Amino acid sequence: MLSQTSAFVSYSSEFRSVRFSANLSTSAVGRTSLSLPMASNSKLSNQIQNISLGLNDSELDRFADVGNKVADAAGEVIRGYFRKKFDILQKEDLSPVTIADQAAEESMVSILLESFPSHAIYGEENGWRCKEKFADYVWVLDPIDGTKSFITGKPLFGTLIALLHKGRPILGIIDQPVLRERWIGMSGRKTTLNGQEVATRDCAKLAQAYLYTTSPHLFSGDAEDAFARVRNKVKVPLYGCDCYAYALLASGYVDLVIESGLKPYDFLSLVPVIEGAGGVITDWKGQQLYWEASSDSHAPSFNVVAAGDEELHQQALDSLQWQ
Repeated sequence: MLSQTSAFVSYSSEFRSVRFSANLSTSAVGRTSLSLPMASNSKLSNQIQNISLGLNDSELDRFADVGNKVADAAGEVIRGYFRKKFDILQKEDLSPVTIADQAAEESMVSILLESFPSHAIYGEENGWRCKEKFADYVWVLDPIDGTKSFITGKPLFGTLIALLHKGRPILGIIDQPVLRERWIGMSGRKTTLNGQEVATRDCAKLAQAYLYTTSPHLFSGDAEDAFARVRNKVKVPLYGCDCYAYALLASGYVDLVIESGLKPYDFLSLVPVIEGAGGVITDWKGQQLYWEASSDSHAPSFNVVAAGDEELHQQALDSLQWQ
């Protein structure tokens, strides 16, 4: 089990490189992705990347500070409902939702509206909140990723917060409010857990890998067959962690996470966290995850693969054989 502390602070000013040379593509299911070269370790190229996006350190610091406040607000609401009795409703897609999901999202939105009135907000529970159809900055929120875990008293759900700049995730937060663990990833900086830098572990072979997915029932048809090709090659397949599996990957406890049919609010926050820890996270074709949305956009579905090791990631892609 990871160490626990209530100190939700800080992030490293160290830089990690991702050269920004983009190639957009859209698949038949309407998902938009951004193809980027793999990361290197050059501090300079990360500085160049952030400059090319029109970002500076003080802006990133302010975004992170507000992101922490948003996570604090959601966590306070969620802890008040955890392992308590409350009504469970169903959405149109038959997935569960609770008053905790709704109240937590409202607490998050209120802080963002006050802090950044020109930014757009997209929340899982209530969709778009924005003044303009297009905004350079979009906050994407999932107050409780893993509602089934939450309603059954299992503290492996999480609050997910992403900030996109022109479609690209530049800030990601995974917050587990019961265990009081918070992972923060930022463009050009190393990922932290409660202020301490974390890193993925080396695992260059599928036969040695620990693989997580939320549920085997996520997959159907060709996606089920593709996942099975990877599952049958790994050392240990595991189930049931929701977003927490990605946090464990960033901290070096597991090696691979593969999921299908995720919405932008399910994974965009994970991108800076995984990349800042030294991992790789893409769609099943190896394209960088990206969502350039406007206020009339509907959330598309994405297939996601994350690995702590670049070589392992490529082996997973080769086994998925996704076209």
